[in-house]
Amino acid sequence: MKKITQKELAHLSKIQRLNLINSCTGYKSANLIGTKSIKGNSNVAVFSSVTHLGSNPAMLGFILRPNVVARNTYDNLKSNGYFTVNHIAQNIIAQAHQTSASYNAEESEFEIVNLTEEYLSEIDVPFVEESPVKLLCKYLNEYEIKENNTIHIIASIEEIYFKEAILHEDYWLQLDKADVVTVNGLDGYCLPKVLDRFDYARPHLKTKSILKNGA
Repeated sequence: MKKITQKELAHLSKIQRLNLINSCTGYKSANLIGTKSIKGNSNVAVFSSVTHLGSNPAMLGFILRPNVVARNTYDNLKSNGYFTVNHIAQNIIAQAHQTSASYNAEESEFEIVNLTEEYLSEIDVPFVEESPVKLLCKYLNEYEIKENNTIHIIASIEEIYFKEAILHEDYWLQLDKADVVTVNGLDGYCLPKVLDRFDYARPHLKTKSILKNGA
């Protein structure tokens, strides 16, 4: 097994270091975050840092660098107060990845990469029509991470939209049925498959599978 120390990391090229550190922590979520400016300009950008924070109340968070690569997203959600989180499916990975390019605030990534704006809520922020799972989120707070000049955005989940075919009786969403992808590193898109589900783990009791008929 190969070993790389922090000292050795410092001698890697920028691209090598980015690739290694972004991939060694494991698979990440793949989402498109949709926003709209106070001038009415729509924006959509790929993020791999969206994480679950709690279910009661329903909250999520994500990381951005407002002064480097995500200024439009940050400015829009701060001024509007809302944004959407849209899962990336297999059939739109190329378009989704292209949104990571640095476009001007007046340009709509929806138009440039050929994704479709969709308005499902009374709140005037765009969803991605091609996405199989979509969340309307409300900005709550932010925390500066001084160690690397990033911001942790905290938001509540206000509305959830999804393809009904992926919903189980216990309200578990089986994402692989909708071809939802994940990200390996910065630019590797993967298609995961559910292997099993297990009952709530309790001390000294055997792990029990709860996945019916492999689906």
